[in-house]
Amino acid sequence: MKLLHIDASILGGHSVSRQLSAAAVERLRKATPGLEVTYRDISSAPLSHLSGAHLAAAQGATPETATMRADVAASAAALDEFLAADIVVIGAPMYNFTIPSQLKAWIDRILVAGKTFKYSETGVEGLAKGKRVIVTITRGGFYGADTPAAAGEHLETYLRWVFGFIGVTDLEIILAEGIQTGPEQREKAVANALQAVTDLRAA
Repeated sequence: MKLLHIDASILGGHSVSRQLSAAAVERLRKATPGLEVTYRDISSAPLSHLSGAHLAAAQGATPETATMRADVAASAAALDEFLAADIVVIGAPMYNFTIPSQLKAWIDRILVAGKTFKYSETGVEGLAKGKRVIVTITRGGFYGADTPAAAGEHLETYLRWVFGFIGVTDLEIILAEGIQTGPEQREKAVANALQAVTDLRAA
């Protein structure tokens, strides 16, 4: 069984989402003998954002430069990693109400027609059915459905839509929020999230 671990936080060792994603991977590793883990840090080694040249290459055009050839190869590697994974664990902090741009660049590499979804006369069909996706989300404030800032939450809702679009309908969310509102709340939020990690079912 294969697990793909993605971290998007720019905070390195100070990141709560990294702490939680690492704990989730460790929980699954201990519970699943022989689990093969691939790690991708898309903050320290980001994928470039999509350009016209990328889209042309996807349509069969030959990349004209060594840099673009490397970019196309990196895109293919990211997609292959995702397709090969049975489980995907993503550390996803909220930045300015949504996902980090580095995570968006990675998502742009895995949402590929004919690979993870297809269009038909009956609509869109997700081709990534059967994958288990766990996301450790951190938010500086409070953006739950019952809060005044709920309309500003564009991270969890976006990821649920994105993965649902490609066939992953049961996204598992581990949430720590309000972590910038004070030390006590940060400690409480992290402790609750770590407890949720221990409750993750085995692979």
